[in-house]
Amino acid sequence: MGEILTLDEAVGRREALRRADQQLVFTNGHFDLLHVGHLDYLEKARALGDALYLGLNGDASTTRLKGPGRPIIPAAERARLLAALSPIDAVIRFEDDTADTLIAALRPEIYVKGGDYARPAPGSPSAALKPLPERAIVEGYGGQVVLIDLVPERSTSALIARIKALPG
Repeated sequence: MGEILTLDEAVGRREALRRADQQLVFTNGHFDLLHVGHLDYLEKARALGDALYLGLNGDASTTRLKGPGRPIIPAAERARLLAALSPIDAVIRFEDDTADTLIAALRPEIYVKGGDYARPAPGSPSAALKPLPERAIVEGYGGQVVLIDLVPERSTSALIARIKALPG
């Protein structure tokens, strides 16, 4: 079972991983309304290294980035649920719009995001792709960015839409 840590606590644990020559995998996101797509993603991320730390967007940043009415589940509850999942070693809450501060402090060997983020292929239109704001900082210190394919038809937005469509 993982732990909910402050950034300072996570940095201390990160140093222990480094001394033990273990690789840190890091990911971040909102993880509102947990579903099997989240679990699949987290299991694949954890398999890439020795420990998986997850940066969890807090309530204010989730509202800014996802819009009114979100998050559905408060950050404290999301953190507790995520920390209970076996792939996760640590959850660190943050309120910034990007995980740059966490990544700069932790310097994970591997940074993981979903396949909905991508680097545009030469000559392809980039409008359909979500930019990965943290890519530059990870690649700047020599870390690796890994994109994991998402489970089709499994997303929080799709789940919300299904719930809204239920008869009253």
